[in-house]
Amino acid sequence: MISTAILSTTYFGPIQWYQKLNRYNSCLVEKHENFVRQTYRNRCTIATAQGLQNLSVPVEVDSDVPLTKTAVKDVRISDHGNWRHLHWHALLSAYGESPFFDYYADDLRPFFEKKWTYLIDFNMEITQKMCELLDIQPHVSYTQRYLSPAQYGSLTMLSLVFDDMRRHIGLQEHDNPETQTLYHDYRGAIRPKHPMDDESWKPRPYYQVFREKYGFQANLSILDLLFNEGNEAVMYL
Repeated sequence: MISTAILSTTYFGPIQWYQKLNRYNSCLVEKHENFVRQTYRNRCTIATAQGLQNLSVPVEVDSDVPLTKTAVKDVRISDHGNWRHLHWHALLSAYGESPFFDYYADDLRPFFEKKWTYLIDFNMEITQKMCELLDIQPHVSYTQRYLSPAQYGSLTMLSLVFDDMRRHIGLQEHDNPETQTLYHDYRGAIRPKHPMDDESWKPRPYYQVFREKYGFQANLSILDLLFNEGNEAVMYL
């Protein structure tokens, strides 16, 4: 049985998102859904001396098509507000004294210097780099078309029916693997506000620079885990 997580694209996504990359047989990143504002699709949350801070990538708005009716694959990054410089200096200020910031800084700085046209391409390159630094090798690809949560649920039920039929007639699991897929849709579950229940996600405390001041703060950007735990981050996932 293959388990597949359906995920929204993320900008230095939260730890919960990377947990799915590490634990599932395969992951599909949604590129055909309409863009949703104020989500991890174009923002991440970090811990600073002043508390939590959201870093948002500005996106361009087409005068003819509302942003919320624009497919994620077509969302362009804006150069408004010198955001790359501001984001990098926010990370430097927040994590400059963390145990592993200097170790990873050269790998991450290019994401705040080079320009990408499309948000989804930018996010995927970030994902690939983060997987390299975390030392995980997930199987990640894009969705080919948009399916609703109910449709993914139907695909899972169809897969289970075929599994029962195969067992009844004595076929082995490897005889027809393409139908043996359980889909788990996290597109609406992993979000900054009002996240849905996720029984497979139980955040555990780890070292954080400002923990004594604010207490442990769960499910921040994967950068928080990487800068504070270094090569031990994969054990957390």
